[in-house]
Amino acid sequence: MNFQRGKHSDEPEINLVPMIDVLLVILIFLVVTTTYSKFAELEISLPQANTEEVDKNVEKPNSIDITVNATGEYTINRVPIKFSSIENLRDALQSSAQDLEDPFIIINADAKATHQSVITVMEAARLAGYNKITFTTETHRAQ
Repeated sequence: MNFQRGKHSDEPEINLVPMIDVLLVILIFLVVTTTYSKFAELEISLPQANTEEVDKNVEKPNSIDITVNATGEYTINRVPIKFSSIENLRDALQSSAQDLEDPFIIINADAKATHQSVITVMEAARLAGYNKITFTTETHRAQ
């Protein structure tokens, strides 16, 4: 028997406002405590090349020219060097710069030469005590 005929029963409902408040607090907590990777740390300054024309016939008095071809063979001042170790290349650099004081090392690397072969030349120059290293490039001209 239903003794409350005129009274309608309220349907139970879920109050969403407190749940939304809790979710917003959790979201704010996550945003504040999350560390983001900083892209500013990845910024680098790329080297710039001067495109002035250089006279190739002028001999540079205080320089050593090292050529690295695509197969990883080395020449020092147009003399082929048999590469067996970095120390061997260092000794060849030192013997070619006997009378030069603090020479410039000019690396002429083929575009298809491996990165490791160029790094090997740089490491040999470092071991020999030469810290002035430069690279030659070729500019393409529009015809």
